[in-house]
Amino acid sequence: MHAPPKGLVYAIYYTALAVFAIPVNLVAIVILSRGRCGLSRCITRYLLSMAVTDLLVIITAVLLNRIPAIYFPGSFLSITPVCSLSIMIIYASRDSSVWLTVTFTFDRFVAICCQKLKAKYCNEKMASVVIGMVCVLSCLINIPWYFIHEPMYIIDNVPWYCRKKDIRYTSLVWTAFDWTDRILTPSLPFFLILLLNALTVRHILAANRARRRLRVCSNGENQSDPEMESRRKSITLLFAISGSFISLWTTYVLQFFFERFIKDYEIKGFSDPKYIFLESANMLQLLSCCTNTFIYAVTQRKFRGEISNMVQYPLKLIRNLCKQ
Repeated sequence: MHAPPKGLVYAIYYTALAVFAIPVNLVAIVILSRGRCGLSRCITRYLLSMAVTDLLVIITAVLLNRIPAIYFPGSFLSITPVCSLSIMIIYASRDSSVWLTVTFTFDRFVAICCQKLKAKYCNEKMASVVIGMVCVLSCLINIPWYFIHEPMYIIDNVPWYCRKKDIRYTSLVWTAFDWTDRILTPSLPFFLILLLNALTVRHILAANRARRRLRVCSNGENQSDPEMESRRKSITLLFAISGSFISLWTTYVLQFFFERFIKDYEIKGFSDPKYIFLESANMLQLLSCCTNTFIYAVTQRKFRGEISNMVQYPLKLIRNLCKQ
């Protein structure tokens, strides 16, 4: 997290994002936890974990970082140790969210393309183990973020705000850590998601052609195939989640490489184009934490039905109370 943004646009955006994204992710968590969306328990575990980590990103990065910095500068959250801890948690929850997207993509790749491995890997127990490992590793590899910051001011022996130490730009160790961080999140996930999706598509197209030929030969006509329809729905959900992730994180990746190749780290104010580019990348990256629920609603009929039931339940309760 860099310096807090100042301006009406940022204030409106982050407030709207918090007001919108927190309820949206809570709705997704409630619906998925009930297990009535017609999805396997394995898929449900991944989608539920992604919703939880997305919610944590919004709470830590927006509700406890950007909004207080905009509306309540100088609050308790601005004390350097608290600020450093907050930044570390933000990166940990962000990495968990990104890599859970990768593990979900890999799970669908195995389920569709690797039938011999499917029974051993694509199950609820393995999903729980993978999710736990991703979250633990994300926390461990982001511990250095706590130590990379120093106070901007010291007032009455109290350190305030966080700024990155100059050693970050001169030390080979910190430079390596910085590059590793951006490679692990999100450059490597970009590559893995694109690769896995490409392999999955190739397998599905080949399998569908073979299955269609067999059905035509056996039935004498091209009839509807429930198996192919199920695959189509599964791949639509997978590609929608992957496509949303890639499109909203692209600016973040470009910003990092742009900054490192021009080697100009100085920002001269909130109107500096480099700062606007940096904050725009941050805004889009955070926006990705509230898009999955809409993807579920668009691609999953039963998920839409559960949302409808949630909306209708309080109305029915009020109607019954009025009748009584």
